[in-house]
Amino acid sequence: MSKPSDKALVPFVSVDNMMRLIHHIGVEKMLRGLADYVEADFKRWELFDKTPRVASHSAEGVIELMPTSDGEVYGFKYVNGHPKNTRDGLQTVTAFGLLADVGTGYPVLLSEMTVLTAMRTAATSAMVAKHLAPKNAKVMAMIGNGAQSEFQSLAMKAICGIDTVRLYDTDSAATEKCARNLAGSGLKIVKCNSPEESIEGAQIITTCTADKQYATILTDNMVGSGVHINAIGGDCPGKTELAPAILNRSDIFVEFPEQTRIEGEIQQLDPDHPVTELWQVIAGTTPGRTSDDQITLFDSVGFAIEDFSALRYVRDRLSGSDLYLDLDLLADPDDPRDLFGMLLRAASDTA
Repeated sequence: MSKPSDKALVPFVSVDNMMRLIHHIGVEKMLRGLADYVEADFKRWELFDKTPRVASHSAEGVIELMPTSDGEVYGFKYVNGHPKNTRDGLQTVTAFGLLADVGTGYPVLLSEMTVLTAMRTAATSAMVAKHLAPKNAKVMAMIGNGAQSEFQSLAMKAICGIDTVRLYDTDSAATEKCARNLAGSGLKIVKCNSPEESIEGAQIITTCTADKQYATILTDNMVGSGVHINAIGGDCPGKTELAPAILNRSDIFVEFPEQTRIEGEIQQLDPDHPVTELWQVIAGTTPGRTSDDQITLFDSVGFAIEDFSALRYVRDRLSGSDLYLDLDLLADPDDPRDLFGMLLRAASDTA
């Protein structure tokens, strides 16, 4: 059988090659690079097609598609969220993503996105904190020490300059895991016995828990003035982490209101509760943090443009490397009108 032409081959980044790429670049350097790409795409936000992700919910979790396009390149991510998976030794979140040329419709990249999503989520959190957190913030409380916690901590170090992370999880084994993985990172790690203890002296509070339920990880009396809350665990209908009173005291910043009002912390509020779109802050058209006493809240649910940015970053770093495989993903007949003829010839080639 004849070999497919180069135009029919699609670069594929496997989990193994994604990890090789991250180590080749360096974790913190790649987090900074991803943040730069996300920030650049937020600045051209108005060019993108934007739609809330397409979600299929079940009692066990959710499966979602997250599409977008800047008019030249189309991208989407397939992602699931199944909190019960960890009980069976499975990941709560898995994902893969694709970029395609709008002009031809041909895919130009297929990539794992389980690891990459963790990297881009952390990079986005820290990029936003750079704009909203108190100046010279050095201490972060990390409440929820699961799969995201190390990435979040290292991104805040690399992009915002924090030097201390105060860890808390209802599962002490998760805290031990996180502390162990961050040993040697240059961060001071403090293991805490309660969420109240974890937020002592913290200027940034990150909540990242997995249970699919309305929960109150932070109560109103726990949160004082002048902090930045990075709320990334409430990310689907029926799943929240913050007491509504905190939301009413905070200036709330979101990616895409139409999606966040369904999935984020603000699903607890009236549909017309005022929020600020992050792209406006990053583009410089709307202020972010305006006072030392202000509570800023990033109600993060993740948005397709962030995945687009991450895939774009990866694609730009593959040229000349051995960090991908060419997949024979697209049919490539000699005559584009003769797909069946290609099938017939394949039979004689395999005879």
